[in-house]
Amino acid sequence: MTPAITPRLTLLALVATALLSGCSALSALSSAATPLDAYDLSAPPNPVAARHTSARQFVVELPTAPGALNTDRILIRPHPLQAAYLPDGKWAEEVPVMLQTLLVRSFEDTNAFRYVGRRPLGTSGDYALVTDLTDFQAEAAPDGKTATIRLRLTARMVREDDAAVISSRSFTSSAVVASTQTLSLVEGFNQANQTLLSDVTSWALGTLNIGLKR
Repeated sequence: MTPAITPRLTLLALVATALLSGCSALSALSSAATPLDAYDLSAPPNPVAARHTSARQFVVELPTAPGALNTDRILIRPHPLQAAYLPDGKWAEEVPVMLQTLLVRSFEDTNAFRYVGRRPLGTSGDYALVTDLTDFQAEAAPDGKTATIRLRLTARMVREDDAAVISSRSFTSSAVVASTQTLSLVEGFNQANQTLLSDVTSWALGTLNIGLKR
């Protein structure tokens, strides 16, 4: 269920900004707006590329995420302990599903595996990517005029035949946006997410000893 924006939400810094400009997406966090425009993100335009395609099957599990991210709403943190959502925009899919789709596409674009998907072709694949998404938000600056996009993902490479974790790593990515307009925030998310996807695919192919094109 899409979380509602509570009218009791008070963002003093953002309200002050709204009184001055009246045009910031963040300044309207306490108001409800429907219908919401939907936004999507894209895979890296210059994907990591393998030297050859292996015969392995690679499965990308649905990322786990805390409740604040288990939604199609665009998360904003006016304060580290406060969660709010943009009133005039949402993601085209719930965040974990959107990220899984982008990971599948990114790994497909590497041409490293015979098969990449959400589920194995048979009873099990060869390797699975298991991820935990802990940060996927915009953090408002104190003046309410700029924001930092912050992403954090923990990835584990699992060998399917014995469920052994053969490698794990945490990835972070960020982007500073000069405007709090919704489209500017989404572009910042896209920039940070493309960096994250490139880092994850490079690590995964290195972990599995798959040669990369230079």
